[in-house]
Amino acid sequence: MKALPEGFHESHLIASLADGWGLDVQSARYAAVGFGSYHWDVTDAAGRRYFVTVDDLDQKSWLGRHRDSAFDGLRAALDTALALRRDAGLQFVLAPIPAADGETVRRACSRHSVALFPFVHGSCGRLGEERAPALRSDVIGMLAELHRAAGVVLPIAPRRHLELTERDCLEAALGELDRRWTGGPFSEPARDLLASHASALRRRLDTFDRLAGEVAEAGAELVITHGEPHAGNWLRTVDKVFLVDWDTVGLGPPERDLWLVTRDADELALYTDASGRKVDAAAIALYRLRWELDDIALYTTRFRSAHAHTADTEKAWHSLSGYLRSYGAGRSDGLGRSATAAPPLAGPAGSLKP
Repeated sequence: MKALPEGFHESHLIASLADGWGLDVQSARYAAVGFGSYHWDVTDAAGRRYFVTVDDLDQKSWLGRHRDSAFDGLRAALDTALALRRDAGLQFVLAPIPAADGETVRRACSRHSVALFPFVHGSCGRLGEERAPALRSDVIGMLAELHRAAGVVLPIAPRRHLELTERDCLEAALGELDRRWTGGPFSEPARDLLASHASALRRRLDTFDRLAGEVAEAGAELVITHGEPHAGNWLRTVDKVFLVDWDTVGLGPPERDLWLVTRDADELALYTDASGRKVDAAAIALYRLRWELDDIALYTTRFRSAHAHTADTEKAWHSLSGYLRSYGAGRSDGLGRSATAAPPLAGPAGSLKP
């Protein structure tokens, strides 16, 4: 995230780390990496370095629609990550450091949470980046090992259901394309964009429902999945590979992970050999489509709500328009203008990539 979290001050961070973990913070540098959470590089008085994650609970609707339920969902996810490393012995899990009271995440204020992680020197890829076949093979083996660990975390792991996170909000948006959206500078461009591609988007939703029905009927065994094991979440050091960002962890079909890391039948066969589980082609298609529709729904909800024009909303706009424009040339259907240009970015614009 490029912009600092709204309503959060560095004093909240320092106080939370002191109260929860007993850290005497000497330096805290904001790290504009990733998209969805906020991060700091922190050093304490003893020279120990840590990686701190701050989450805006108002922006975690897929964990819970309200701040308390989102916090509970985040805590369940990070508790699961800690158990996978500590109890299941999965050393590639980069889990949080528990606070003095054993909690994996603490509230910094009513809106924001703080979690503390070890600082690991290494490099991550980027979402959508192609990794070398040898690394993908290693990752597939690690995922097979992760999926075998469900029994260890079954009592605490959240279950990730097949439904779209913001389906009701997306349906509401599609039903209000003939009304002006007033949340902020991207509201009307977003309305125009959805109006131009509404028919194609509804067909995507119908396809999702069909695939979800097939996967549910198949009744595959649920495993513990990471949820987003793309290249941006694999941290590579000189001699190790870690899987990071565990707020998406949960019980689900193995294809919830596999669609992001496998490219062909040979790689799927590698997973089958390592895990003993056959891969469901319908589930692969379902989770590929779900990623797209979840993003569209979340961005649409964001742009219908109160928002400002920042580097982060600019990035969200480009993602939303990229998805919908990939559907092909649209038409307004008489519900809005066919133009989908975003308003100009106020101030100097830089790269939106971390």
